[in-house]
Amino acid sequence: MSEVSAKRVFIGAGCNRVVNNVSWGASGFVSFGAQNAVAIFCPKTAQILTTLPGHKASVNCTHWLPSSKFAFKAKHLDRHYLLSGDTDGVIILWELSTKTNNWRHVLQLPQSHKKGVTCITAFMCSETDTMFASGSSDGVVNVWDVSFPSQPSEECKVSCLDSISADSKAIVTLSLAELPQNPGRFALAMGGLDNKIKLYCGERTGKFTSVCELKGHTDWIRSLDFSIPTEETNKSIMLVSSSQDKVIRIWKLVLVGDAGSWQREITLASYIEGPVFVSGRFTYQVSVESVLIGHEDWVYSVEWQPPVDQHQPLSILSASMDKTMMIWRPEKKTGVWVNVVCVGELSHCALGFYGGHWSPDGGSILAHGYGGSFHLWRNVSSSKESENWQMQKVPSGHFAAVTDITWARTGEYLLSVSHDQTTRVFSSWKSDEEEDEHWHELARPQVHGHDINCVAMVQGKGNHRFVSGAEEKVVRVFEAPLSFLNTLKHTCAGGEGSFPEDLQADVQVLGANMSALGLSQKPIYLHSSSEQVERNGGGESLETFETVPEAAPVELKEPPIEDQLAFHTLWPESHKLYGHGNELFSLCCDHSGSLVASSCKAQSAAMAEIWLWEVGTWKAVGRLQSHSLTVTHLEFSYDNTLLLSVSRDRHFTVFSIQRTDNGEVSHKLMAKVEAHKRIIWACSWNPFGHQFATSSRDKTVKIWSIEKDARVTQVLALPQFGSSVTAVAWTGLDQKEKSGCIAVGMESGLIELWKIEVKETEEGTTATAALALKLEPFMCHVSAVNRLAWRPTEKSESNQRLTSCGDDNCVRVFDFRF
Repeated sequence: MSEVSAKRVFIGAGCNRVVNNVSWGASGFVSFGAQNAVAIFCPKTAQILTTLPGHKASVNCTHWLPSSKFAFKAKHLDRHYLLSGDTDGVIILWELSTKTNNWRHVLQLPQSHKKGVTCITAFMCSETDTMFASGSSDGVVNVWDVSFPSQPSEECKVSCLDSISADSKAIVTLSLAELPQNPGRFALAMGGLDNKIKLYCGERTGKFTSVCELKGHTDWIRSLDFSIPTEETNKSIMLVSSSQDKVIRIWKLVLVGDAGSWQREITLASYIEGPVFVSGRFTYQVSVESVLIGHEDWVYSVEWQPPVDQHQPLSILSASMDKTMMIWRPEKKTGVWVNVVCVGELSHCALGFYGGHWSPDGGSILAHGYGGSFHLWRNVSSSKESENWQMQKVPSGHFAAVTDITWARTGEYLLSVSHDQTTRVFSSWKSDEEEDEHWHELARPQVHGHDINCVAMVQGKGNHRFVSGAEEKVVRVFEAPLSFLNTLKHTCAGGEGSFPEDLQADVQVLGANMSALGLSQKPIYLHSSSEQVERNGGGESLETFETVPEAAPVELKEPPIEDQLAFHTLWPESHKLYGHGNELFSLCCDHSGSLVASSCKAQSAAMAEIWLWEVGTWKAVGRLQSHSLTVTHLEFSYDNTLLLSVSRDRHFTVFSIQRTDNGEVSHKLMAKVEAHKRIIWACSWNPFGHQFATSSRDKTVKIWSIEKDARVTQVLALPQFGSSVTAVAWTGLDQKEKSGCIAVGMESGLIELWKIEVKETEEGTTATAALALKLEPFMCHVSAVNRLAWRPTEKSESNQRLTSCGDDNCVRVFDFRF
């Protein structure tokens, strides 16, 4: 048996919608949590490189060691480290080898928090020595020391220096700094829900004590960040704080003298100057340096620009729920802090930013938003005097479980649906420079008010169409608009004429608009009048509160950014199919593009009917009764004569579908078999014959065959798997030998490939199976795989492409060589 090799092609994922989730490291990479995975992306290529499996709960915060703040101390490191914390209180340390780009799980911190981890901050003392603190939602802060190995053979050593019960409520932000001219003594600032900044001091060896509280904010403290010493004298450091009171405050910690000799005169000024504290031999004073007012909503994050060569630039980045990020700097003449750059204010779609980060060189800024999306700006100005911040490409993806995925008819793009209530199209874009293909989100055809459960591409000729089913009783049909068809030409696979020009002449719809109150997406026609005033009734009607922006669909020559995706790439909805009595659960289309089958959630035989719809007229042409509980998956055989359904009632059913000459459809029940001991999750037909596979929660995959006399027999059961088998997909490898490959996806997120050979004789069908490949966990999902789909190929090929989607918000594409 020959070796099967696997290559990772693409990962699409959205960012968890929490505040301290993103970190930009000195390595140049960005880390973020995507459900239970830690995802790593490269801002230069806008591709997600890998996901790290290990957390059992949603990842709340990530932090690079060294982060971009300490990039100036970390020029040529062989290894970078990453901390990630989850909602169970577990913190894991990861190691990235910069030479090989390989990741490794180093250790889990021995003492986990009792509640979720909310924030992690670190101070790099030297290249091999770092101090970090982690805060939790029960108000406990742990301070840690980690020493990295100087030789590859050694291991990392982690010790807990102190555990501080700082508050009865959550601590949501932390920052660590070394006190000026006082090596080995550290200040730890904490912010939480009581509107005060708590300042603790301690030594390198541990034991932190509370020294003072800084009052001034009138709502929760959301973000804190210490600078490194700012002036040449190194006598002061600055602390910037932001709050839900929309205000940013800059505090200055100044060394005022020796602890013994310095006495404070009580004057009027001392009320303004702020608290004094002693650490070691020195006395420090904290005073308010500046108050920055400009944001119109909660300010979720503030961050000092990373130092260049030990020098701290006086520049602060803030990100707010008001959909803007601002850069603040003091004016040269007056020293007054002003807002010099503001980005993001034109977008309708971000719904506010959860955090903003500097790149290590200070030339780019990244925000992550409420929609699980990233927004990146780079200063493209060549002169020092002026700045010109332009939006850049970023990776994108779903921010909730991805429930179903399908390929376009000829495999030129992917369509995925999710519980984040969107349908997204992913495709590889042409690029002149690189050999590797780069995938990006191409369009967002459906932005909906319900979680979407299932999708099917309509096969056959004509325009690109798909049907989708959500947590509602209606199946919706969508057609590709002209703007999408033109955009498709700029993708890697789109140039192959999958949709000829002469057919495009029939497409009169340019794009679609969101309707303000409904769920339908209304078409925008090519030759519609340009007077758009009428849409809002000339301002007289009741609909004057409608604030949904006008879509402006255009042909895209390069991957779209979030603003375009959210509004301008919708597909118009052409039909609604009414009939089911409960929420939709499964959909499929036959291979000729003439029938669509659908099923819904069901507790009774009447509800568990499978409906058949005729493509084009969209009439209901059949109601198939057999199951008593929800039908979980449907699939037509490759010759379109049989429909297979599997269900929660542990049975599968095969219906034969006949079409008469005048186009009528008749169906009859061929077989119904109790196949597994638990719910059957998925099924898949052999492309070369009437055999199929079923997979179940009982951890088994079984192969069945329909014999000449229409009996269904079991020909093979694969050895039991490690967890519930939630997805299965069969592809053909060699038509002569009737050999194929079955991809198996599990609840644990793991994916395996099995080679199958089918032999049909007079006595009956037999099959043999052998494990071809187990994908390593770093390539797989970290939660249940919901669907696997092989890219459609015309002929049997040794190179095959597989896509998968899962509960970890990820869409993945793999290439296999057989």
